[in-house]
Formats: sequence, structure tokens, C-alpha cells
Amino acid sequence: MNVLRTADQRFAGLPGYPYAPHYVEVPGGSVAARLRMHYLDEGPATAAPVLLLHGEPSWSYLYRRLVAPLVAAGQRVVAPDLIGFGRSDKPTQLAHYSYQSHMDWMQAFVQALDLRNITLVCQDWGGLIGLRLLAEAPERFARVVAANTFLPTGDQPPGEAFLAWRKFSQEVPVFPVGGIVARGCTKPLTDAIQAAYDAPFPDETYKAGARAFPLLVPVTPNDPAAAANRRAWQVLGTLKLPFLTAFSDGDPITRGADAILQKRIPGAAGQPHVTIPGGGHFLQEDCGEALAAVVVDFIARSAGDADPASPGTDAATRIASSC
Repeated sequence: MNVLRTADQRFAGLPGYPYAPHYVEVPGGSVAARLRMHYLDEGPATAAPVLLLHGEPSWSYLYRRLVAPLVAAGQRVVAPDLIGFGRSDKPTQLAHYSYQSHMDWMQAFVQALDLRNITLVCQDWGGLIGLRLLAEAPERFARVVAANTFLPTGDQPPGEAFLAWRKFSQEVPVFPVGGIVARGCTKPLTDAIQAAYDAPFPDETYKAGARAFPLLVPVTPNDPAAAANRRAWQVLGTLKLPFLTAFSDGDPITRGADAILQKRIPGAAGQPHVTIPGGGHFLQEDCGEALAAVVVDFIARSAGDADPASPGTDAATRIASSC
């Protein structure tokens, strides 16, 4: 079987995740005629969308603590599960996944929902995909919040820590999704929350997408995705739409990437960039309410709806109490 679909009962009663599922079909490329993508769609349908893109090896559950604050602020929240993750379909072979296939699936998703005036919030592989989406269709985006992410081209060595992670991902007999998320957090996760991250993956046959991602990060200049990412950087280097970095202070994986994004993307100039204290790589899990406050504040300010004379509206003054 080329494609697996996790049974609905695996997602029943997950803590903090009461949201109704939504689905759209996208072209499956060489894997299947069509693949089903799951997404959350909360808040007013007529509001401009906040597109929340997760990374490795998580799914839309990672953003559960951002949904209610964003909806309360009047936003529409759209949080898809990448193909191979969450409630989305899961091709079963590593060869079914490539950087370009993920791009094709997400471009089809955005087009199917006809998302426009998007506020992109992206973390980990959510940025590797989301920043490419931005560069390839900038007319669909209004602003970006980049959180613990980057867009690598393979022109710089990836570092020993990443190479060790990639080796682990291919050699470990049981790929411990919930445990990986837990180790990327600064705060302990309950057994129930770790189980929620494991829910999409009943056994190892469902985890090809999760195992594939470390292999798809460009680590050499001639990587299959390197040229496309360089082209994306050329576009990003011209974009003036508001661009905010909201990195945590405890992520060894992406530390320092925020400074590069701020320097290279014109729309980052003069923005109230935030370092969120107390968070690890998965800052949505450690500091979800703090990140939500940053996003709400940034949307209001960049849309001209916030009172610039009121320091109390500045998310930077509130994150310490919410993380």
C-alpha cells in the first residue's frame, strides 16, 4: 500500500484539541492520484487567514495553544497537517517525499482554499516550506512571523548536531515522535501530550514522512533543493512586507538564524523582533500563549490597528508572564 490514513479514533479526546477536522484533496504526484490533507479552520471565515505551518515531527496539535487567542482577536486560523503528518495522508516510502513534493502539496493547499492576505506563522520545516511559498507567491501574503526556522541553501556546513540527528532518524528502530518533541521542549510534557504527538503514527509504517524530513534539508551546495532555495532568497531579499522574527532563547538548532533573517529581508527592518524567554525548539509548546500574543500584536501594528502610543499593547511587555 502506497498511502496510509490514520484512523479517526486515534484523535479522539486529545488534551486541548477540541477542533473539528477539515479536509481538502491535493494532487498526489507520483504517489497517488490525490492525497487528503487535514487542516484546522477556526474563527470568522471572512477574516484574513493566519496560516500556521508546523515542522518535524509535529502536526497541527503543536499550535493548539495559539488558536483560541488568535480567534479571540478576530482572526481566521488555518493550520494544516503536512502530508505524512497528523490527520493527513501518509505515503509509506521515503522515496515518496522530496522538498519539491512538499512544496507542490502546500501550494495546492493554498490554492484550493484560495488563501490571500495571509499572515504566515512558521516554525522548523514550516519555515523551509513557508518561506519558499512566500517567495514563489508573495502576492498572497500580508506579513510573516518566523519562529525558530530558516531557509538553508546547503552553502554552509550543517553542523555536527544536525548530522547526528539525521543519522539517528534513519537508524533508530522505533522513531519516538512524542519523545522527540518532549526533548525539544524546556518544560516537561505529560504522558497524555506526548501520546497526542504519537497519535498520528500507530506504527513505524506511518512514519516515512517524519523519517524523510532530516534527509531533505539541503546540506551541500548541489542538493536538489539548493538552487530553488537560492532563488527564493533572491526574492526574499527584495520583499518589504512586514517580517517579524519571534525566536525562543533556548533553541540550539536555529540560534542566530533570526539575525540573518532580520539582516537579509527588507521588511524586517524596524520591526519589534522578539526573543521569547524560556522556550526550546518547540516554542509553541513551551510558550504558546506568549507566541500568540506576539502574533496578535504584530498583526494589529502592521495593519495600523494598534495604538503606537500605548506600551501596554506591546507583546514584548507581556511574554514573560505568559511563558
